[in-house]
Amino acid sequence: QVQLEQSGGGLVQPGGSLRLSCAASGSISGIYATAWYRQAPGKQRELVVDLTSGGSTNYADSVKGRFTISRDNAKNTVYLQMNSLKPEDTGVYYCTFYTRSVDYWGQGTQVTVSS
Repeated sequence: QVQLEQSGGGLVQPGGSLRLSCAASGSISGIYATAWYRQAPGKQRELVVDLTSGGSTNYADSVKGRFTISRDNAKNTVYLQMNSLKPEDTGVYYCTFYTRSVDYWGQGTQVTVSS
């Protein structure tokens, strides 16, 4: 059974950086996109960025120029590099792999931006 294992969250000061990782434990075929979402306390989950199999990206306006998604297909791993972090970036971050038959979700990782 495929599982997505997330890592890399934590506490960081405003202006700092973090890199999140999301690794699939098994083989996943037919991936057509991967994405990162986040959910702040008391708010709905929102899309941060998605990345299609063709390499197209779609970033939320709030993270453009600061966050970068990347993927290592050989390792079935997707990354989210987050720079110039702001307090409003605080939340639980989730990764997802979309396939034709099922969507896989990571367990979530907490990111807290605070001085």
